[in-house]
Amino acid sequence: MNDSYPCSSSQKPSISTVDETSRSPEGPTEQDSVVDFPDGGWRAWSVVLGSWCAMVPSFGLLNTMGVLEAWLANDQLKEYSKASIGWIFGLYSFFLYFGSVQVGPVFDAYGLRPLLIPGCIGLVSSLMVFSVAREYYQFMLGFSVLGGISSSMVFTPSIACIAHWFHRRRALATGIAATAGGFGGIIFPILIWNLSEVVGFAWAIRITGFVCTLFCILCILFLKTRLPPKKLGGGKIDIRVLREIPFSLLTVAIFLIDFALLIPLTYLTSYAESHDMEESLAYQLVSILNAASILGRVVPGYFADHYGRFNVMIVTTLVCTVFTLALWLPAGSNTAAVVAYAVLFGFWSGSAISLAPVCVAQISSTEDFGKRYGTTYSLVSVGALFAIPIAGEIMKAQSSGREKDNYSGLILFCGLVYACACLFFALARGVSIGWRLKTMF
Repeated sequence: MNDSYPCSSSQKPSISTVDETSRSPEGPTEQDSVVDFPDGGWRAWSVVLGSWCAMVPSFGLLNTMGVLEAWLANDQLKEYSKASIGWIFGLYSFFLYFGSVQVGPVFDAYGLRPLLIPGCIGLVSSLMVFSVAREYYQFMLGFSVLGGISSSMVFTPSIACIAHWFHRRRALATGIAATAGGFGGIIFPILIWNLSEVVGFAWAIRITGFVCTLFCILCILFLKTRLPPKKLGGGKIDIRVLREIPFSLLTVAIFLIDFALLIPLTYLTSYAESHDMEESLAYQLVSILNAASILGRVVPGYFADHYGRFNVMIVTTLVCTVFTLALWLPAGSNTAAVVAYAVLFGFWSGSAISLAPVCVAQISSTEDFGKRYGTTYSLVSVGALFAIPIAGEIMKAQSSGREKDNYSGLILFCGLVYACACLFFALARGVSIGWRLKTMF
């Protein structure tokens, strides 16, 4: 199959195109060359719906960490430092991504069901454990370990399934599915905050678990693979792909962008509280950010299919750098500036979730996508593990001897990591197809 992106000269005369299959590190495979991707139709779009339902609980909880962190810091774990509490959510993020080490290859080798059903059961169970936990180790084991691994078993196959059904419109399809994380990040903080005032925090978490159960049932019904399992090489990550310079540079870029993304998601609510923002509004900042990210996951996907996935990632990452350093850093107690940052950052950061896997797919053969995706995100998981605690330690060091927490070092660190991510996306693109700015890639 020809994987190039043809466009008429009347539509885009200034954009050149690149044949992606010819740039694939393994060259065109038999499946890639003879199988016609549906790229639409009820069956294909129902898989996108199933992926969307899978990502509501799995990534929705990741996007709710800011509310959970603030609540634990003020209640159950108030005797612990923010850096210590950060390890709970850092470990959850680590297992969510590190699970891809085995989840990706197991999906390639054995298919969808052996992963999806146990993952859904474990994910819901982790919330029930969270609702009754009181000690630090209980949150670590019940939420961080069980919840993170289970979420990986739900999230990773749901993304890989889309690569079975879409090629030319893969970025758009993945972007639509990825809006689910933003949707979950809207409803879960609002649900938890409002129900906690009525029925208490424990029951608010349990009800959230019941909502997740509904979405898990729907994703089991709609998700389906199209290509047969590939037994050969299943069950191992493919470290050899790191010898490919474009793939290695892309992996570093995704490592950095996910590292940076977790910092505002986790600490924006606490930042607002420490700067005397009204508590109800501070807790809604996560929902505001995630609401903006819904458009930020779809709109860049549309432009990525027309102007290049790597091109769009470079632009969105650069904009996130600018807003973090120019808007959040000097915001202080300016409520309007903090809310504006939540909206703008939410929109422009959405592509980190929706387009990063598509960039991996762009330089991978279809039947090996799960393994290569797993290899990338096993390394990204290390950054996810340390991002939140490192940010917490930076804040702790700056706040020593002060009455209020000082977030300026944390914010500056976040902005610089975003800048480095932008650089590595640009390097990966340049090494892959050259340095012409108008080349579509």
